[in-house]
Amino acid sequence: MNPALTRRQLFGRASAGIGTAALASLLGEGQGFAAPHFAPKAKRVIYLFMHGGPSQLDLFDHKPGLKKMHGQEFPASVLGDQRLTGMTSGQKSKPITSSLFNFQQHGQSGAWMSELLPNLGRVADEMCIIRSMNTEAINHDPGVTLLQTGHQQPGRPSFGAWASYGLGSENASLPAFVVLISRGSAARPADPLYARLWGSGFLPSNHQGVSFRSSGDPVLYLSNPPGISAASRRDELDVIQALNRRQFTQQLDPEIETRITQYEMAYRMQTSVPDLISLKDESAATFESYGPQSRAPGSFAANCLLARRMAESGVRFIQLYHRGWDQHYNLPSDLRLQCGDIDQPCAALISDLKQRGLLDDTLIVWGGEFGRTTYSQGKLEPTNHGRDHHGRCFTMWLAGGGVKPGLQFGETDDFCFNVARDPVHVHDLNATLLHLLGIDHERLTYRAEGRDFRLTDVHGHVVRKVIA
Repeated sequence: MNPALTRRQLFGRASAGIGTAALASLLGEGQGFAAPHFAPKAKRVIYLFMHGGPSQLDLFDHKPGLKKMHGQEFPASVLGDQRLTGMTSGQKSKPITSSLFNFQQHGQSGAWMSELLPNLGRVADEMCIIRSMNTEAINHDPGVTLLQTGHQQPGRPSFGAWASYGLGSENASLPAFVVLISRGSAARPADPLYARLWGSGFLPSNHQGVSFRSSGDPVLYLSNPPGISAASRRDELDVIQALNRRQFTQQLDPEIETRITQYEMAYRMQTSVPDLISLKDESAATFESYGPQSRAPGSFAANCLLARRMAESGVRFIQLYHRGWDQHYNLPSDLRLQCGDIDQPCAALISDLKQRGLLDDTLIVWGGEFGRTTYSQGKLEPTNHGRDHHGRCFTMWLAGGGVKPGLQFGETDDFCFNVARDPVHVHDLNATLLHLLGIDHERLTYRAEGRDFRLTDVHGHVVRKVIA
């Protein structure tokens, strides 16, 4: 036990509602639980989030039978009581819209993929494609919030914050949870991303994601101002830390301890982050594999390369957001642009991790908050159309980190509108991802507002069929 911890402080800290995890941090066991419940298959996560809702029908869920029905009215019997957004609920005609893109089977697994994803097709045997994802959310903010925090209303901790709280960091000089944001080639101004999506909610604030910028200092105030040396900064922090510790003994406020931790992390990051984001030691072959945009700071390709470096350096949870997937109109042209941004970098990330021996214990997650409708939003033209939001079925894929490679899991109906076999709800996905990290989703809890909260709320089942 930490000899500096008095009996009064111990019980004061516990009564503040922090519980076992925070007590462990006081007793020298790190922040949060910092230990899995059972042997993990994955040590870290790279979450590739396609903000806006990629069209499953045009990328992974091949429905050749729809070509014969193209332009016909979508059957009311299939539509059923599905909730629709205000953008198409009053639309008098809902014409069936088959994909304009060709599909091809890839690898020994025979995975069907769109012509828009030729590079991912070459690594299809490393991917576990889940075609039966489903969610209740039909609009962006509640959809993203549900997938990222386990609840449609804001205020809960993000997945990355839960991972940081549950497992801690592998590198004391880097944050456990890092966020990188890229703007897609078809992104529109109305594609908002809120910082609360990588927030810590009611968890201690040191578990929130650290958002890296693509220009200037990667993290605000990383560099010392002119006239401030590293030694003087260290002296300043020592004084501030002494004042914070004195305040903590008086108030027993756990957030003061969090503040101390954050100051120390910020100081260490002044040395560790510049080395992390410097790509000078990357070979020309590596840049070539990730594509021509990999040398452009802030691009999705450059962020994928940074994600690999972060995985190597011990960052626990790396979240990449790629904006621009909300194709209500101009889908044929805009989807091609978006796939041009992500196809080669995603495939390169898988191959790069594998050849470095990191794919086995790095879990890659790819997907958006929901999918798109089978019928056209607005007028269906010969070479142009849009698709509305659709939560009843959509596709996500996983790679590495203990998932079965080369697996196509779940099926949708002939109209790609409802799940026909092996449904995977958002809560089921999150329970499964936590399981791969060695965490029982029912046991990773935090007491707040008089009840125990968890990422999966009161839902979720581990999808064991996708686990190797």
